[in-house]
Amino acid sequence: MKHSIIQVDAFTCTPFTGNPAAVCVLSTPQPDSWMQNVAQEMNLSETAFLVPQDDGFNLRWFTPTVEVPLCGHATLASAHVLWSEGHLSPDTAARFYTKSGILIAQRQGEWIELDFPVNHSQPTTAPPELTQALGVPIKAVLQNSLGYLVEVESEEMVRQVQPNFGLLKTLPISDVIVTSQTDAGSEYDFVSRFFAPGLGIDEDPVTGAAHCCLAPFWRFRIGQDEFLAYQASRRGGVVKVQYTGSDRVILAGLAVTVMRGNLILTDKLNEVRSLGLN
Repeated sequence: MKHSIIQVDAFTCTPFTGNPAAVCVLSTPQPDSWMQNVAQEMNLSETAFLVPQDDGFNLRWFTPTVEVPLCGHATLASAHVLWSEGHLSPDTAARFYTKSGILIAQRQGEWIELDFPVNHSQPTTAPPELTQALGVPIKAVLQNSLGYLVEVESEEMVRQVQPNFGLLKTLPISDVIVTSQTDAGSEYDFVSRFFAPGLGIDEDPVTGAAHCCLAPFWRFRIGQDEFLAYQASRRGGVVKVQYTGSDRVILAGLAVTVMRGNLILTDKLNEVRSLGLN
């Protein structure tokens, strides 16, 4: 049995930047354990699995260690694959059935727009170890379903922060978005980074789900509805963000295919694995 698998760099148009995701389009559902093993084998922050349905695709996302309920860059990559590999015509919206509800992707020129649920944050008192783990002064701390949202004083602090991941893992919440407004004259409105040792990822290069939190946060801070954001990881990536006060966020990004291949799984290999002999 063979399954095609395609690696896409998301939130970028330049290969080897942005956030890489693997996308596997399946003809039939596969066991959770199989998908988790494939994600571990790919060793990317997320691997997406698609199964066709009558009017869309079932979509699930796995890190190398766990399944996650929402992933922006692997959804962007999935939509890119459906159009570029001929599963959908370019003028047809991609409809995904996920653990976070129905998600819609559509093309706007070269950009791919994702209609995602907003993720509001609430002010909280962070443990003192959080400042110690991040190694920078904290201006404000909020909490959402993704983790802590930490505002710091400057763009330079965001770019230079080097967390103590061992210490982060000991906190009740170990996943952290760090953000600030950009310096005067920047083409971007805000910058961010996302550290997720709790998901098995020290730093995610570009995180769509984080911008579902950042959109309402920065709307309140800056007083505007549309942003051009930069996630300042080593690979880096650009996200267009639109939030109008509803329960949805529109994220937009570019994507580029960097690799195509096949997962080769013989019946004999599956039999051996099922007997625990591998």
